[in-house]
Amino acid sequence: MDETLIDKLGILADAAKYDASCASSGAKRRQGGTEGLGSTTGAGICHAYTPDGRCVSLLKILLTNYCLFDCAYCINRRSSNVRRARFSVDEVVRLTIGFYKRNCIEGLFLSSGIIRSPDHTMEQMMLVARTLRRDHGFAGYIHLKTIPEASPWLIEQAGLWADRLSINLELPSDLSLKAFAPEKDGASIKAVMGQVNERIVEAKEERRRFSPAGQSTQMIVGADDATDRSVLETSDTLYRRYGLRRVYYSAFSPIPEASSALPVKAPPLQRENRLYQADWLLRYYGFTVEEIAAGGDGGMLDLGIDPKLAWALKNRARFPIDVNRADRELLLRVPGLGARAVDKIISARRHNRLRLEDVARLSSGLKRARAFLIAADHHPAGLTDRLDLRQKLVAPPRQLSLF
Repeated sequence: MDETLIDKLGILADAAKYDASCASSGAKRRQGGTEGLGSTTGAGICHAYTPDGRCVSLLKILLTNYCLFDCAYCINRRSSNVRRARFSVDEVVRLTIGFYKRNCIEGLFLSSGIIRSPDHTMEQMMLVARTLRRDHGFAGYIHLKTIPEASPWLIEQAGLWADRLSINLELPSDLSLKAFAPEKDGASIKAVMGQVNERIVEAKEERRRFSPAGQSTQMIVGADDATDRSVLETSDTLYRRYGLRRVYYSAFSPIPEASSALPVKAPPLQRENRLYQADWLLRYYGFTVEEIAAGGDGGMLDLGIDPKLAWALKNRARFPIDVNRADRELLLRVPGLGARAVDKIISARRHNRLRLEDVARLSSGLKRARAFLIAADHHPAGLTDRLDLRQKLVAPPRQLSLF
């Protein structure tokens, strides 16, 4: 690898670190065969390991960090004083193939700043995926970041070659987007999400390939004054209307020479974590945005405890519930019980009345769950009414020892 290419790789890999939506889950099992290269597993990309035990991952880069847009929150904005670089289509292809053959990566995540025009940029990214697939028989995972302002035809072409497409919404509200990224349009971004979703649904019905791992998006948290409630309301709308696989939350990172309208400090990293936990409750545990938000105050999640426990502590009258009789929906609301544990409990109680030790074997979260459960040998009296219940359930932070 020549020095120029190494230098570009250093710049454009570093520039890509701000994009959190690079997961690889959801792709169907695929093998390159004797004539091709690479593979994916049912869980996404293949999980290959290097001889020293490291799990290899995606090559995550930008095609270029030059950009015509001047989004206030972006380190690569037009007015930013950063080192710039640009890959050619052939260079990205060579890097991907080279790293794959060395067992360093399992696939490619490719995003880009906007160069020349949205159409030109989208075309270049599509050509990378097409070249890998058609000319090199690459069957590994490919995730492309789409450019909403590009022509629908180019975006559809990208979906033919990529495993997943993602379209970053950037900020929770159209007002915030207008304030910090006036050259972007929230309505256009959502229109492209709708277009991609339609094509994904059609492809499944017709049993043909189009972005088989679905689409995702990313929202920056803490750059504007949006509450956690409004962030989750936006996510809920995106899941229901556009069939998104994931919404990713990226804590705002202060950048050099930033606009005075942006925060000086980054939001607490725990806020990003709580949003991910809340998102999980929204998608898999039957919670509504209103219920999740009610666990905190003023539209913000409680940073001290996870959202499910926060909800349970504010709804103590619903507990304790009988682990041998409660339906699945109610068991999913018990702190400490995950979806898999609940399914195991429902399966096991068909044969025997469950005792507390049985629950302990089926779930690792019994310490948190026991205050909210009734079992064959466990009948907590007034436990959920204790004023110090939160302190009992949440371990205090402690200093790690060097020895």
